[in-house]
Order: sequence, then structure tokens, then C-alpha cells
Amino acid sequence: MTTHRLLPELTARAKAAAHARTRGCPCGATATLTDRPDGTVVRHAATVAKAHAPHTNPTDLTARLTAATHLPGILLPPLDPTPVTLHDRQVTFWPYGTPVDPDDPDAAPWEAAATLLARLHRTPAPTPLPPMRGPLKAVRAITRLRETVGGHPAAVPVLHAWTLLPAWARAEAPQPDTTTLCHGDLHLGQLVRHPAPDGPWLLIDVDDLGVGPPGWDLARPAAWYACGLLPPDEWTRFLTAYRTAGGPAVPADGDPWPALDVPARTLTVQTAALAIVKAVAAGRPLDEVEGAVVDACDRMGSVPPELTPGFAK
Repeated sequence: MTTHRLLPELTARAKAAAHARTRGCPCGATATLTDRPDGTVVRHAATVAKAHAPHTNPTDLTARLTAATHLPGILLPPLDPTPVTLHDRQVTFWPYGTPVDPDDPDAAPWEAAATLLARLHRTPAPTPLPPMRGPLKAVRAITRLRETVGGHPAAVPVLHAWTLLPAWARAEAPQPDTTTLCHGDLHLGQLVRHPAPDGPWLLIDVDDLGVGPPGWDLARPAAWYACGLLPPDEWTRFLTAYRTAGGPAVPADGDPWPALDVPARTLTVQTAALAIVKAVAAGRPLDEVEGAVVDACDRMGSVPPELTPGFAK
């Protein structure tokens, strides 16, 4: 959670930015959209202010913001490509977009997400960027698991599955692609309609944007499908739309799993690690979804990634 001073001052900055953009701002209640250790987001009218995670590198963040500014049809552009500092946190300002409705799964924009990813992956990076940060997020999840609940029975298959992943997926070696532009943390919460409420879908959240293997951006839905958490028809819609848009992460036809297996395994391990940490912190057993990803890790532990075309197929 934020410090007692950061949230009210971030809220004031959001209000000031909104008033600078719009005369006669229709001031309603300012909303806190997210308040987590890795990011705090508040909204005032049509303006959003985000305090990024502590120790965010301002040079890397500025490069990512600059890239978003140059890709307005794919990424939501920031209001200013230069972050400001507030209580040792990097703060950025954005236009508000309408998010995906979590209560209407049938309306999930799988085709839009896939098409945006394909366009992103086909676009040369408009400015020099650091590596995509997906593997680093997986490392942080495993570190949290080891430091907090490493002795939990469910942690055993998760940690074992982690050891079987190649070094690049564990951020212990360079990634196998150093040129393809990647989002780095794709899920449906990373899409908004802008202009709100009915504009085209755009990708948001540039914290993990960088160059790397594009299969990583398909890994979360691939993992959900492999774990039985994403219906086959939705996975097919997503994969077909990506291929139709010329996405380079997988072959244009045929088996996609040789390109997706390692990223999907890694995202499954990451998800399972965080699920265990969350359940233990709440003092409850794993729920059905959390149990499914841990079970997937158990299955993964019996066969190395390079020997199977799909860990749950």
C-alpha cells in the first residue's frame, strides 16, 4: 500500500492535471483505481495518475513512455512522455480509457488483444528499449514464494517446475530475441477503450515494455488454456486473430506450442507462486483456480519443456 502522504498528493496531482486539460472539469469524486506495492493509480475525471513501483529506473521508464507516444494506434499514449518524481516514486499521467468489464467474460476482447499484439510485434521499436521485463517478474514471484511460504506443500512442485525452465526464462541469461517489441505483461486488464467509453481498444501499462521473444505476450492465455482455465473456443479466437494479423510469435499455421511452451510454463509457475503466497497470507486453502495452476506445475515437473509440445495437452 502507499505511504500516508503519497496517495493524497498523487490524487492532488491527478486533479491538477485534469484541470489543466479541461476547462470546466466536471469534478466528481476522485477514484483510487489501484493501490498496490508495485503501483498506485488514481483517476480524476478524464485524467489518470500512476505512481510506479519503488526503484523504477527513470531512464528506462522514459524510453518506454517515448515508445508509447510513437505508437498511438497500439499503445495508449501518455499525456507527457517524461515522468515526474513524487516521494521517490516515478509518476506518469494518462488519459482515462474504459477497461474490460470483468463481470462480462463473454465480451472479453480476445480478437482485439491478439490483433494489437500482432501489430506491436511487427513494429520496429521506435526508440532504443531495454529487454522486456517478463522474466524478471517471474523471478520476483519465485523469490516471494521462497521468502514467505517456501515450506508450504504446494510450493514443492512449483519450485521444481521452476528449476526445469531454461536460463533465459529465469532471467539468468539473455533472452533469445533482442529486437522484437513486446508488451511483457499481457492480460485483459491491460486493455482500455480510448476515447472513453467506446473508442478502439488500446494496450496500456508500459512498465514491462521492451524487446524480447514475442511468445511471452501470448503466454498467459496459452497457459490458461493449457491449465483448463480458458475455454478452447476462446483460445482459438485469440490465436486465430493473432495469426490473421500476421503475428510473428507463432507459425502462420500448424502447431504453435514449440514457440509458446516455455513462456506458458513460466507464466504458470509465476501464477502458481503468487497464488500460494496470496492464499497463505489470507489464511485459507487454495481455491479451485489456484489449485489448477499448482497441479499444472506438478505435471510440468515430470517432463522438461523441450520434450513436450504442450504441458497439459
